[in-house]
Amino acid sequence: MNSQLSDRINNLPVSATLAMAAKARELKEQGKDIIGLSLGEPDFNTPDFVKDAAIRAIHENYNSYTPVDGYPELKDAIITKFKRDNNLTYDRSQIVVSTGAKQSIANVALVLLNKGDECILPAPYWVSYAAIVELAEGTPVEVKAGVDQNFKITAEQLRAAITPKTKMMLFSSPNNPSGSLYSEEELQAFAAVLEDHPHVIVVSDEIYEHINYTGKHASIAAIPSMYDRTVTINGVSKAFAMTGWRVGYIGAPTWIARACNKMQGQITSGTNCIAQRAVITALEAPVSKIQYMIDAFAERRDLILNLLSEVKGFTTDTPDGAFYVFPDISAWFGKTVKGHQIETSTDFSLMLLEEAHVATVSGDSFGTPECIRISYAASSEKITEAVRRIKEVLS
Repeated sequence: MNSQLSDRINNLPVSATLAMAAKARELKEQGKDIIGLSLGEPDFNTPDFVKDAAIRAIHENYNSYTPVDGYPELKDAIITKFKRDNNLTYDRSQIVVSTGAKQSIANVALVLLNKGDECILPAPYWVSYAAIVELAEGTPVEVKAGVDQNFKITAEQLRAAITPKTKMMLFSSPNNPSGSLYSEEELQAFAAVLEDHPHVIVVSDEIYEHINYTGKHASIAAIPSMYDRTVTINGVSKAFAMTGWRVGYIGAPTWIARACNKMQGQITSGTNCIAQRAVITALEAPVSKIQYMIDAFAERRDLILNLLSEVKGFTTDTPDGAFYVFPDISAWFGKTVKGHQIETSTDFSLMLLEEAHVATVSGDSFGTPECIRISYAASSEKITEAVRRIKEVLS
């Protein structure tokens, strides 16, 4: 730690997913054959019809600063998408486009949380949630659900976690890292609890919405009592394989959207002009245009679950969305594997990287230290070989 740096940055953890990817790259550069199953990134290319829209925008000379909260035409495409897919009605004043859904989440935390305000994080949660809450000087409150609960908290757990200091609840469905999906009935049960606590704002991260194997996605903002107190986060990185294009957005009560616009205006201003034009085309397209990716992920999910069922000491559930499995590997705690003493999931992930040359992410930073996250956004051949190596090392 450098004493001249701020406490803010010294206390901020490094993103575990990015740290593991960096370590895997390091070993690759040493000539090791690493299979990377650590990053949350589709292994598909951005669809051609979206790329064509970006090329058109370049030739049409979109090169100037954009409105801080997004082009009006993009806002209109987002409004149409929310209505079509989520039965949510917003107007332009309620939409803010940002440089990725991560910035959208950070904006919301920074405009809502004061020092000491509590934010409920159903665990497992995405690695950046707790760090973003702490950066906004809020206090993360973890509410845990293990593999026995399909990694989903209950309404009773939510009720028990709410205090007069609770300002926010932040969760994702489909969930990163577990792939769990909250049903409409489960969200109704949350709403029944939250109706007794009108001071709590809900932030619902739905970035994996279309990577869903049940055919049913529920948005908590669509419950009438929750509409005026929910921020819905979404973007194009996962479903459209556009991670590097960096476009996310919110639908929110106008007062929150205006505050996010003000915050963003002092930090990054508007999102990349070419990416925004491409996203208009992406969002206007029917979901059937990206169905081939969802079908491939579904096949890979079934493949990896089948293979992992034969791995000693792994307990898995069946995820309903996203492209992750989140096995509980705590059966290995207290044991030695290939000279590595395993006390935590970080020890286990590092052992897999060094001995099996497979990159995963430990569950410590997802608030679930007994698990590891394995991404199946990789070819069937890579998945099969990765699990073969893991099985071999553990046998």
